[in-house]
Amino acid sequence: MYNTLSRKKEMFKPQRGRNVRLFVCGVTPYAFSHLGHARTYVVFDAFTKYLKTKGYEVLYLQNVTDVEDKIIERAKKIKVSPASLARRFEREYLKYTKSLGITSVTKYARATDHIPEIVSQITRLLKRGYAYEIPNDGIYFDISKFKEYGKLSGRTTEQAQDAVSRIDESVSKRNKGDFALWKLSKPGEPKWKSPWGWGRPGWHIEDTAITEKFFGPQYDIHGGAQDLIFPHHEAEITQMESVSGKKPFVKYWLHTGFLTVKGEKMSKSLGNFVTIRDFLKEHPARLLRFFVLKTHYRSPIDYSTELLEQTEHELQRIDEFVDRLREKSQTSSLPPTGDLPQGDKSQTNPKLKKLKTAFGKAIEDDLNTPLAVSILFDLVREGNTLLDQGKMTKAEAKEILDFLKQIDEYFGFIFWGREKQAIPAEIKKLADQRAQYRKQQNWAKADELRKQIESLGWVLDDTPSGPKLKKK
Repeated sequence: MYNTLSRKKEMFKPQRGRNVRLFVCGVTPYAFSHLGHARTYVVFDAFTKYLKTKGYEVLYLQNVTDVEDKIIERAKKIKVSPASLARRFEREYLKYTKSLGITSVTKYARATDHIPEIVSQITRLLKRGYAYEIPNDGIYFDISKFKEYGKLSGRTTEQAQDAVSRIDESVSKRNKGDFALWKLSKPGEPKWKSPWGWGRPGWHIEDTAITEKFFGPQYDIHGGAQDLIFPHHEAEITQMESVSGKKPFVKYWLHTGFLTVKGEKMSKSLGNFVTIRDFLKEHPARLLRFFVLKTHYRSPIDYSTELLEQTEHELQRIDEFVDRLREKSQTSSLPPTGDLPQGDKSQTNPKLKKLKTAFGKAIEDDLNTPLAVSILFDLVREGNTLLDQGKMTKAEAKEILDFLKQIDEYFGFIFWGREKQAIPAEIKKLADQRAQYRKQQNWAKADELRKQIESLGWVLDDTPSGPKLKKK
């Protein structure tokens, strides 16, 4: 895995045998989540499920930032309480991520449920001399006291692409980069009791307080989007290593690339986003999983209608191949998604064995899903050739289906969420009439019916095993 902290690939070795502790920065629920968020959560869902197929026990923790400046501002604007706004969009987030097959998170932890842990961590930072109080303002971390500040990002100042969620500006700060640990609340804002007055937590402290509670001062993997590296993840390292005195706070840091639109990061502030909700109104969830996973998790994806249409055609090729395999192996329904077979069994086809080995190596190399997907299409081409030539046995078709079921445990776009398209009776009747005209070698009438079928939104392909109908 590529570790952002060391800036190189490292062999993955958890701190506690086969037990993996993973934390991914969660949602700030003040509006509908967009596809940029979905990208990160689909990636870590696939990664977690992959680890489980390899025999790891994964405790996957995700926070919910349910108190934050953006929540307070939006709540004021639409005249609701910040708490009710946060709960509403937390429910929406959980609903739509579940719709995307994101089911691997062990626990979602709200910031407001962990105020005692946050206060405890700030108290200890003050006692150790890393934090200071500004009267009538709050508690701040003094970055000059932590000599390694900047070791994750390679810098100590903000840049345009950073996800600066809370602006910690104060004329009384000791250093420009000092960040808030506790903010004294203004009238009408959410507040909790603390030794320093009624207030609310800073953005960064909630994550380390939550992970310390569930994982202790050190754990295996921290994930999130690339724009969180600075200042958010830099601040997390600074807080936890200062309060515990133990290094490293996290062994492996994994970051997903941006989902862009015409080269600009998809974000609510720029207004160039597509919500998960709106996407799912028009497209199946498995299309988004495939769209995300066909690109390497660290690379940018520039979202466009053209790229989405291309992905749709590629997914259709996989579907058609699966249908042919099912027909060959005489399976009458979609394979089940649970209790999937593990490992190779018959290995009847040496070419299949070679492709499966290459596929596994691709996934093992920093989750190289684009290479794995290209190998998947090599399998589709090879399999279709054998089927066309009548050289694939039923056992081989079953073996390929078993392999596809195994990888779909974490991919989640081959079988998961797939529904067989019902062919209307009118279309079936036209296709049957066309078949009769072809038998009679009445090609003009057959072509006329083909055009009629196409005008009704269906495509008819003449295959070696007979004509096949599919939706345009």
